[in-house]
Amino acid sequence: MIHIDYTEYDASHTSDFVFDIPEGHDCWLLLLTQTPAIFMVENTCREYPSNCAILYKPKQRIYYRACGERYANDWIRFYTDENYVITTPIQCGVPFQIHDPSYCHKLYQLLVTEHILNNSFKDITIDNLFRILFNKLLESYDYKTVTPLFKNLKELKMEIYHRPYEEWTVSRMADKLNISVGYMQDIYKNTFGVTCMEDVINSRINLAKKYLVYDQYTIAEIITLCGYRNIEHFFRQFKKTTGVTPNQFRKLPHAIPPLQNKKDKDFP
Repeated sequence: MIHIDYTEYDASHTSDFVFDIPEGHDCWLLLLTQTPAIFMVENTCREYPSNCAILYKPKQRIYYRACGERYANDWIRFYTDENYVITTPIQCGVPFQIHDPSYCHKLYQLLVTEHILNNSFKDITIDNLFRILFNKLLESYDYKTVTPLFKNLKELKMEIYHRPYEEWTVSRMADKLNISVGYMQDIYKNTFGVTCMEDVINSRINLAKKYLVYDQYTIAEIITLCGYRNIEHFFRQFKKTTGVTPNQFRKLPHAIPPLQNKKDKDFP
């Protein structure tokens, strides 16, 4: 379990801020910077950009200071016997860039809330939130290069899954990010492990499955609702993705049976 000693988000300090603990804490310390800062790493002070994380183990020297007019961070002091922390591949005392800082910041806000409130399942909730936070940090730590376009790419991916029915093309996506089509294809695949058009297909098939299970639409209507203009193209992509046809998928056992007040036409 994770036992929080203290945690805070949006902690802000003036330009003369210095945090120097030569003997370290008797607990773990995890920081997420919101501004650039100077950290001592292997007895050498170096400036690091904003949106970095750094993990200090117990008794490890801690030294960092402001390098601008303001220094701000989220931080947590905690005790734990969890192996995923104790044996973490993250190198303690060395900052690394976070490629999804807003997500991590929200987790800190939730951790602070749970730490303050005395809810019935407080310890379990804190433990789960911290595991999620640590997983996000590991994702960033394993990520070799954080592209400056990551925020825009993430927003684009979320938009695709939020509105899969729109007429998505690589050209349109490249225009949204103001980059070339070729670069768009390369950077999207390198960032998410799938192509942008594979994500379009996956988002549309996910929406189709939802309609097939929960709603009373015919397959002809679902094809249109999911952004398809060609029946055969929809059936081909659906079967390739799920292994069954839409008609076969609708007949599979689901938690909630579909409301079929209309009859589907016989499509291939």
